Amino acid sequence: MTQPLLVTVLCSAFSLIGMSGTALADTIGRYDCTTMATAREPVGDRNEHDIISFQYTCRGVDGLFKDAIVTAISVAERDNEEGTYLASFGLHRLPDGFAAEQLLEGIGYIVIEDDKAVGVEAYGKTSFKFASGTLESLAERTVKFAATPTGTGRFKLEFTD
Repeated sequence: MTQPLLVTVLCSAFSLIGMSGTALADTIGRYDCTTMATAREPVGDRNEHDIISFQYTCRGVDGLFKDAIVTAISVAERDNEEGTYLASFGLHRLPDGFAAEQLLEGIGYIVIEDDKAVGVEAYGKTSFKFASGTLESLAERTVKFAATPTGTGRFKLEFTD
């Protein structure tokens, strides 16, 4: 697999991606997301051990985040086909609400279909450090996130209780 494709796939994977499918009773909200920029830094101790940073933006499609916009940046350590989030911060905006969330923990795995990497599934926890207006109920809340790829550089991101 070429390096640019691998970086795109990993960014999709580590971008706090959400589950597809029907909404669950404890779903807070879902987003469709696009990776905007990526950078890969080899750690240098062995092949396929990298630090990947990426910026992404999302549009809310369901729940409390319907019609919201997110801008975020994430950093992950990738070791072969697995990754661990090191940091992530996202800003959620609605005309009458705002929230800032910070990653607590997260992991991701490359998804392979027909012998090709199609993206990454990622799971973890994040905390809303600030929230106001229609998003005020998120203030100081810790929630789970799940992500699944929907195409190269694209993913779904879901937040649940």
